[in-house]
Amino acid sequence: MITLYRLLALALFLFIWWAASFAVGPNLVPTPLSTASAALELMRDGKISEPLLSSLTIYFTGYLLAVIVGIPIGMLMGGIRDLGRTLDIYVSALMATPRVAFIPLIILFLGLGPEAKIAVVFLGAVIPILIGTYSGILNSDAELIEMARSMGATRSQIYWRIMLPGALGFVVMGLRIGATIGLINTVVAELYTAASGLGGLLALYGNTFQMARYFVVVLALALIGGLVSQGLRALEAWSGRWRVTAGN
Repeated sequence: MITLYRLLALALFLFIWWAASFAVGPNLVPTPLSTASAALELMRDGKISEPLLSSLTIYFTGYLLAVIVGIPIGMLMGGIRDLGRTLDIYVSALMATPRVAFIPLIILFLGLGPEAKIAVVFLGAVIPILIGTYSGILNSDAELIEMARSMGATRSQIYWRIMLPGALGFVVMGLRIGATIGLINTVVAELYTAASGLGGLLALYGNTFQMARYFVVVLALALIGGLVSQGLRALEAWSGRWRVTAGN
């Protein structure tokens, strides 16, 4: 049934898109058919494959680094309460600060190459992942922890068998938010540093009013975001099963 609803939503989206193109003119909003034609042309000429690969490399490298750094620090902050209370205010301040504000500093230290772009993606993704992990451990079931303590469970057993499994839902939520912000920051980094990748194509086609090609790039970014989100949903479903297994 969900598949049917999704197909109906897609049909409605295409109809609204076509109606918008008819209302304002194809020079501003290309039709779905002209966009599909532009996509085939870009793929045939190889004009989108290299920028796509560049953006994916930047995105997943920065995101993976954010996961490697964010989850362990969040676990430490949640497991060592004094450390969490000490760092919490700084993490919250970083979360509230637009990552764009750091780009001039990043360019100053790392230049305009891929390292700078990866750093921008990392900064966007790491804080939500860290906060998700930290919040998950803080919101562990207090009654279950107290029961485990009364039965002689060690601190390590409580952490790994109760607190961490209970935090997985929060961790995956942080991963999803981090993935979204990381993708946005990929485009921002490509626009603010050396114009390259899909962000560079957005600037090129937008500035030259090649709107069909512009829409192709936008849809490519939406497709990447959708695929990553679905992958993390699958991880969330798996984590639910693992949480039950680990708790036994």
